[in-house]
Amino acid sequence: MAWSLGLAPWMDGRVAVVTGANSGLGFATAAGLRSRGAKVILACRSVAKADAAAERLVALGPGPAPLVVELDLGDLDSVHHAIRDLGTAVDRIDLLINNAGLMGPNIPDQASRQLWANHLGHVALTAGLLPRINAAEGRIVMVSSIMHKRGKVNLRRPLDLTGQNPMTVYGSTKLMNLLFCFEADRRLRAAKAKASIRAAHPGNARSELTANGMASDRPPLLAKVVSFLGDRVAQPTTRGAEPTLRAALDPAIPPGGYVGPSGPFEFWGDAVPVGASKDATDQGLAAALFDASLDAVGATWSLL
Repeated sequence: MAWSLGLAPWMDGRVAVVTGANSGLGFATAAGLRSRGAKVILACRSVAKADAAAERLVALGPGPAPLVVELDLGDLDSVHHAIRDLGTAVDRIDLLINNAGLMGPNIPDQASRQLWANHLGHVALTAGLLPRINAAEGRIVMVSSIMHKRGKVNLRRPLDLTGQNPMTVYGSTKLMNLLFCFEADRRLRAAKAKASIRAAHPGNARSELTANGMASDRPPLLAKVVSFLGDRVAQPTTRGAEPTLRAALDPAIPPGGYVGPSGPFEFWGDAVPVGASKDATDQGLAAALFDASLDAVGATWSLL
C-alpha cells in the first residue's frame, strides 16, 4: 500500500520548523504537518507573507495556531536571530524541515545567493538548533532535488562554484544538501545522538522556485513560457510535498534515508525510498563539504 499522510503518526504536542513555508512546497509541508497535530513555525524571509500564510493555514481546518519567525538564510545574522527567537517561542523542536530555496536566478551574484539560500543558511540553522532537536529526539529533513545529479562539487574546494551557470549552481547546492545529510547522519550515529536526519526531493512539482528563480529577471515572454511549462508539466504541490512529509513522519524511513517519487525519472508518483547519485554518496566528498560548510558559517556540530 502506498504511503499517505493519513498513515503518519499524530504529532500532538510536537513542534515543526519549516523554512520557506509561506508558499509552494513549504506551505504544503506545513499544512500537512499541522493536519497531523503539529505546531508549525513558518521560518520565512518575509514576515508579511508568512503571516498571510499562517492565516491560510488556520482557514484550512483545525489545528494548533501557527507561529512565524523571520529568517533570511542569506544573512547569517538573521539566522542567528531566528535561532534565538525559536529559543524563546517554543520549549522544544521535534522537526526541522530545511525546505527554502532559490533556483537558477538570472542575477550577477546568483552563485552566492543560491549557495546561501539553498545550503549554507540551512547548515547554520541546523547546527544552531541541533541541541534542541537532539533533546526532543527529533528529525531533520534536507529537501534536495533530482537536479542534484547535475551538480558539481570539488573535493579540494567544496564550496567553490566559480564558472558554473545558474542551473548548474542550483544542482550543485542540491548535491551539497545530500552530501551534508549523509555525512551528518554518519556523525550523529557515531555520537549515538538521539536526533536523526533524512533527505527528500519533490520530483517535478509545482512550486514558487520557477517564478522566483529561473523565470525571474528574464524577458517577459520567456518568463511566461518558463512559468507556464512549470505549472502544466509538474505534479500538484501537495503531491510534491509527500516525500518530505514521509521523510519527516514515517517510522519506516531509517536515519540517512532519502525519499522521492516512484515514477519514471522520479518526476512523479508515490513517495518511496530512492537512490542518490554516485557523487552524493562519496564519503570523502561528503566529509570535506560538511567541514567546509561548518567553517563557512562559523558553526560547530555539537550536541551539548
